Amino acid sequence: MSSWYEERRADKAAADERQRLNDEHQAKLRRTERRQDREEKRQEKAQHRRDRAQRRAARAARREKALTPGNVYRKGTLALVAASALASLPAQVAHFVSISLMLLTLPFALEGAAWVMAAGVAYADERRLPAWVRWLLRILCLSAAGYAAHINYSYGAETNTSVAWGLAGVTILGPLVFEIRQWVSTLSAAAVDPKKRAEAKARARHEKHRERHHKDVVRLAERLISAAPFGTLAREDAFAAAWQIFYGSETPGMTPAMHAQQLAARKDLAAAMDAANGAPISARATLLQRLHPVVIRHTESDGKSQVVTDLSPSSKAPSEKAPKAGRRQPPAHRRTPGDSVPFSAVAKKQHSHEARERLAVNGTAH
Repeated sequence: MSSWYEERRADKAAADERQRLNDEHQAKLRRTERRQDREEKRQEKAQHRRDRAQRRAARAARREKALTPGNVYRKGTLALVAASALASLPAQVAHFVSISLMLLTLPFALEGAAWVMAAGVAYADERRLPAWVRWLLRILCLSAAGYAAHINYSYGAETNTSVAWGLAGVTILGPLVFEIRQWVSTLSAAAVDPKKRAEAKARARHEKHRERHHKDVVRLAERLISAAPFGTLAREDAFAAAWQIFYGSETPGMTPAMHAQQLAARKDLAAAMDAANGAPISARATLLQRLHPVVIRHTESDGKSQVVTDLSPSSKAPSEKAPKAGRRQPPAHRRTPGDSVPFSAVAKKQHSHEARERLAVNGTAH
């Protein structure tokens, strides 16, 4: 009996332990899920804050871009132009309709002609058309605007002088402001990159100088460009080829006379450097020294020999004294190895230096 109760108590304890472990595991899972939920909510809130900050930054960037002085000036000018057109049309419509209903479209055609000519000026500036085209379009634009201003002035004069001048001024103001805007835009586009503009001016000046200094070569280069297929031969390559054809030199700017002058200057420089250094340093002088080596010759002056004799000093007396009668003269001296003192190293070096100087000056051995 006792063993059965003990086994039952053991089984119950094991079941309680399993239940406790299961409850702990479930509690741990619930804590983990709550922690993950809180982390996800924090991430969602952080992402929401980042998205909101990005939207604010994008709106600020668009607002800053839209409120730049250039955009404000351009958009403000267009708004002023639209207001001018809307202010000038009613008086024109009333004036022409009072004459005849068939003239209802005439104010729109007149005002449209002025603005089309103004847009034509902008198009001519964009395409860089000749100046006379732009001025013709300006004259047509101002003519149409001036006629419309005259109509508005006549209509407003019936009411009040201030009204007349106001209508005429607002009619002229639109095209005038649009023309000023186009003028400012053209100047701004030209001043965008001053380096490119300076480079273009320098290039044009260089082409002008080349045309003036080398007319024949430029003409030949233009003939080569026209003979080649379109776009295959660059202008600089054509000029280099024309220079080589005309002068025979691959270096543009060098002529046969300049090559000869350069060669003569190099020869003079080599000779001067050889003379200054006391030794041939150029290839020409070295080659001349090898082809014509210096021959050292010993010379005697004043009847004196450089050979040291072994005769006594009395025998070196002048020969004016007549020998005594009956006395034999000593035999002639014979040279034997080692009977003379050799030249010193200083004398040898000095003689070699003088020989090199004579070779550098004259170019041949003496």
